[in-house]
Amino acid sequence: MASIRERTRKDGTTSYTVQIIRRSPTSYNESRTFDKLKTAKKWEKQREKEIDADIAAGTRPQKRSAQRITLGDAIDKYIAESLKEIGDTKAQVLRTIRNEYDISAMRCDQITSPDIVKFAQEILDRPSVGSASTVQNYVSHLSAVFNLARPMWGFQLDEQSMKDAQTVCSTMGITAKSNKRTRRPTLDELDQLMAYFQRSHLHDPRSLPMHKVLAFAIFSTRRQAEICRITWADYDRTEKQVCVRDMKHPGEKVGNDVWVELPDPCCAVIDAMPKKKERIFPYNSGTISRRFTDACQFLEIEDLHFHDMRREGTSRLFEMSRTIPQAAAVTGHKSWSSLKRYAHLRGKGDKFEGWKWITVVS
Repeated sequence: MASIRERTRKDGTTSYTVQIIRRSPTSYNESRTFDKLKTAKKWEKQREKEIDADIAAGTRPQKRSAQRITLGDAIDKYIAESLKEIGDTKAQVLRTIRNEYDISAMRCDQITSPDIVKFAQEILDRPSVGSASTVQNYVSHLSAVFNLARPMWGFQLDEQSMKDAQTVCSTMGITAKSNKRTRRPTLDELDQLMAYFQRSHLHDPRSLPMHKVLAFAIFSTRRQAEICRITWADYDRTEKQVCVRDMKHPGEKVGNDVWVELPDPCCAVIDAMPKKKERIFPYNSGTISRRFTDACQFLEIEDLHFHDMRREGTSRLFEMSRTIPQAAAVTGHKSWSSLKRYAHLRGKGDKFEGWKWITVVS
């Protein structure tokens, strides 16, 4: 007999616990919890078949933990035991695979290239995805688990099957590299956003001052997560610098602390922030992203992301005739190949000269 029990966690999310019980000819009890009902049912069906096969063969069933490991187990171990911080995005992608896709319930030694291709196609078919570049990110993050599972933990994930699947997905157009993004906001769009956020903050002074965060993001070129990590101790007003902790870098995710230059508008914004907490901008980066997206939808501003402010600020530096080293002193980039992805010039001079919102946020 098997049953699935639905439970609401303290954080409001729902979990589904599968319990399998056999009382004759031998007593056996096993349970496992999932975040998605579909995955729970998939595991229930597959596990019951395995247990019944053991009983029919006259052997006592063993729990899955004592048998061969599933991909979901490998993902859990990868996240838990990574010596370096793997990053919020990668961790979230892997948890999504673990909790929402059937492949996570498969035994490591049974996963083949067609299984991985089928998984990639499932991602592409989701209404909220529909992008081959997004699928490539998922498959790429999952491939890291395949690369480590066998040599590090002895889990039987086949690296060649992953490589074959990646070749198939690329050839069939299921995965693809993302297009280079060039979107920059217009001054009119920024004026609309700043006015919207100012009204919101005036209505509730305790709310997140998004107009100040937005202005700081433009002129500092900082990512939203970096902005939220900056402390007052990291701020050097005299030298007009700030230390960006754990700056994103392909090879170093932890301990890559970099001192960067702060253009004048940034210092003015920081000086206007209350010194009540350790962090200058004591907010959640996810909240900042959500507030920005909601504002763009309300104002009918299409295809604009908060991260585009980094491109806007970087391009502004070059339009003001900054050299590559001078621009990199602000952005924190170590190479021109990385920096040039954010440089999309559209004229010369400072388009923010005399911008009224600098006075408002300072």
